[in-house]
Amino acid sequence: MELFKTQDSFFPTTFSEILQRVRRINPIKYGSTRNYTNGSVTYLSPYISRGIVSTNFILSEVLNRGYTPAQIEKFIQELAWRDYWQQVWVAKGDAINQDLKHAQYPVSNTSISKAIVEAKTGVEAIDKAIQEFYKTGYLHNHLRMYIASIACNMGQSHWKVPAQWMYYHLLDADWASNALSWQWVAGANANKKYVANQDNINKYCFTQQKNTFLDVPYDAFNTLEIPEILKNTSQIILKTPLPNQRSISIDETLPTCIYNFYNLDPLWKKELTVNRVLLLEPSHFEHYPVSQKTIDFILKFSEENIDNIQIYIGEFKDFNTDFSSENIYYKEHPLNNHYEGIEEPRDWMFDVQGYYPSFFAFWKKCKKELTY
Repeated sequence: MELFKTQDSFFPTTFSEILQRVRRINPIKYGSTRNYTNGSVTYLSPYISRGIVSTNFILSEVLNRGYTPAQIEKFIQELAWRDYWQQVWVAKGDAINQDLKHAQYPVSNTSISKAIVEAKTGVEAIDKAIQEFYKTGYLHNHLRMYIASIACNMGQSHWKVPAQWMYYHLLDADWASNALSWQWVAGANANKKYVANQDNINKYCFTQQKNTFLDVPYDAFNTLEIPEILKNTSQIILKTPLPNQRSISIDETLPTCIYNFYNLDPLWKKELTVNRVLLLEPSHFEHYPVSQKTIDFILKFSEENIDNIQIYIGEFKDFNTDFSSENIYYKEHPLNNHYEGIEEPRDWMFDVQGYYPSFFAFWKKCKKELTY
């Protein structure tokens, strides 16, 4: 079994191992410990983001083990956040690439603090997490919020470039979840900013550090100047290392299933004889660049788990011109609007669709579909 791992962080690429990870979820312990860096989190985010397993599948597997929604509501809520961010993306489209609700304020730069990129903020838990992040492609959710708060609310960077930096290195790169969460922290997609002081970081990261720029009471945050260590910014260059185009062969008498960065479902039409093509569009990755580690991860998973998958490096319109096919199938996604063929729905947890201005307005509707 191949693992992308460093020390304790690992992500298997074989589907059977991923399913075992789903079956090992402890949703009750998750609810009580998830905010701690050693909490009982699922480590399923790369598989959800890549469409390998759906939030609905995970929920069904957990409920089938006998848990009731009342017992595991926090776990279900956290899964629902992922669907919520996706629904916002579906409804708002490219508008999520700008401040969605409010203009972020104050903003002194449209870059990212060099100390964050180099893992030299002086906050031990943050610097260690960023160093591990570069190795593993994974960050605990609480640490993502801490880093976003330092970048936007302390360093006064507009959220967009720091969000792109984080997305680039994440194995679970999901632009909706990432961009909208950064906006939520920065106050561009929420009615207030998210801040955390050193005591909070010490509590959830098991450190005892003092005398950092975050070692202040909460009422001091509104009047803090940009810490000296965050003032120097980096002009980062994010470029996706796509592989070279390989020769592929299409049977024009068969349907074609188009897989992509957000759909690597190994069970999709598995029983049918079809052409299976992983489409990697350069235009997509110019707008949403990801790292070598992330590209290697999706290629390895695809080749190990999707029978006869072929890789096409190019635009959908060029594929459509180069190859004829009986029918082209693809799954719905905001970045697939230019595809032509037969669109199929994604596997959502709930029937609730459309834009809701807050997660809890969305959740209130979703909750009605659960039997408590």
